[in-house]
Amino acid sequence: MTAIILKAADAAARIKAGIAAEVGEARARGIRPRLGVVLVGEHGASGAYSRSKIRMGSELGVEVELSSLPADVSEAAVVAEVGRLSADPGTHGVMVELPLPPQVSLARVLAELDPAKDVDGTHLVNRGKLLRGDDEDALFPVTPLACLALLEEAGVSPEGRSVAVVGRGETVGLPLAVMLVKMSATVTVCHSRTADLAGVVSGAEIVFTAAGRAGLIVPSMLRPGQTVVDAGISVLPNGKIAGDVDPMAAEVVARLSPVPGGVGSLTSALIFRNLMKAVRLSERRTGAAVAWRPLPERGRLAGRRCAEGRPAGRRCEDGRYAGRRRTPLRRDAENRQGLQSMPRCLSP
Repeated sequence: MTAIILKAADAAARIKAGIAAEVGEARARGIRPRLGVVLVGEHGASGAYSRSKIRMGSELGVEVELSSLPADVSEAAVVAEVGRLSADPGTHGVMVELPLPPQVSLARVLAELDPAKDVDGTHLVNRGKLLRGDDEDALFPVTPLACLALLEEAGVSPEGRSVAVVGRGETVGLPLAVMLVKMSATVTVCHSRTADLAGVVSGAEIVFTAAGRAGLIVPSMLRPGQTVVDAGISVLPNGKIAGDVDPMAAEVVARLSPVPGGVGSLTSALIFRNLMKAVRLSERRTGAAVAWRPLPERGRLAGRRCAEGRPAGRRCEDGRYAGRRRTPLRRDAENRQGLQSMPRCLSP
């Protein structure tokens, strides 16, 4: 038996058609969607991804502004550029191409990024909303979304099924596992310490891989009837791209996504779908009294400001808690509600 190959071309075409329609509607309302891309250095893959976004943006009617910075740029300069794009009302989405050079902290850069413009879904605010199941106001990471889009393309629902996710990275594996749990799947996350990887993979009805190890999943680990979505990417010594799953697995399973031509082909389109969601979020908060402010230094939490100019909601600048309580933030719902419900400062 030869597996049905889950190519992304048809799904990508439908997604792009929907985005183009949304762009047309936005322009009719006087909004010109714009994506800001920050590229630090010229890594082969990240540079190619940036250029592909410019091409796709042109196809969809979206303006793409590429901020190309040298590899030896200071962290402060990268942070400033991300801050500029976040503060620009004409820029609706911002993404930072990875990897960053060692002198630039990704955490510091993301702290300057407006979560409502985080089209890559990497900001801690968006990750928290993912855990909470807040689909309305969040932007989710695109590679897990691409995995689920391919599954939907195959007509396979994860609800009630046993699912193995191979890889626990913050970019794909962990957020994908959370999304699957929210879809009522029974999920097992596998990693380098998993004792019986073959047994877990063989026992699952649906398998997702995102380990970045070429040929990790071999045909003997699989069985007929399974659906396998490969999100792993490795560069072989000959320069070719390979996934986590041995291509011979197509002789065993029922459905298999290829690498290349599968998950990766959908991610760029989904970046633009997130961009149009960011446009809607921007419209929703237009006219609000408070705009996004980046996290201040020393990790203090930023939020709305009280009449005296101190941040209200969780902490004032002098370290006192604002709201109904001055006790440290606890995890219980009652205290959290109390801290966030009063946009005023209790400092004298």
